[in-house]
Amino acid sequence: MMFTEDIDHSSSGHEDEDVLFNWYAVQIASGCEKKVKSSLEQRIKTLDVEDRIKQIEIPQTPTVKLRKDGSRATSEEKIFPGYVLIQIKTVRNEIGQLEVDDDAWLAVKSTPHVINFVGTEQKRHYGRGRGHVKPRPLTEKEVERIFRVTVEQEPVLKINMAQGDKIKVLNGPFKDFEGEVVEVSPERSKLKALLSIFGRDTPVELEFNQVQKQN
Repeated sequence: MMFTEDIDHSSSGHEDEDVLFNWYAVQIASGCEKKVKSSLEQRIKTLDVEDRIKQIEIPQTPTVKLRKDGSRATSEEKIFPGYVLIQIKTVRNEIGQLEVDDDAWLAVKSTPHVINFVGTEQKRHYGRGRGHVKPRPLTEKEVERIFRVTVEQEPVLKINMAQGDKIKVLNGPFKDFEGEVVEVSPERSKLKALLSIFGRDTPVELEFNQVQKQN
């Protein structure tokens, strides 16, 4: 999993009451999460902002996918596809509001495939067009929940089957029987299928690894 015990789960630091580190969600182009993380890690060093951007994370949970032959493949699945979490230095402005450090903001925003920070859109006071987005820090509860899920989540079994799919039973008392899926229960790693038994369609509950999807 991406998150480990040495990651700072807190939303702020204690170096200075006017200088904190908060987690922000950043929207990026679909499928480019790893590219953005890798690019930004390099840019942080190049732009000398290592003291302003602490961590970059892609929240993921373990998954187990069933192959056609019934074997299992372990992988990681993104919790929030299209988003990356970044822990960034924030400072108080002249009216006491916390804002993302300018250099850190620029380093993130100018990274290829980054769309924008998640936040509140500030409307333009004049003219046409959209305003800019004011980054919104994640709350401590949001951060704790996300990190807890990534650490405690049990592997989820994934299967590419849905109601109406044709299947063949690979093992067990109904081996070599063919039927049609009528219900899928991912949380239980089971499905219900109609099998022709003694000339009658009979609903039978099967484990995911007992069946194979037919073309």
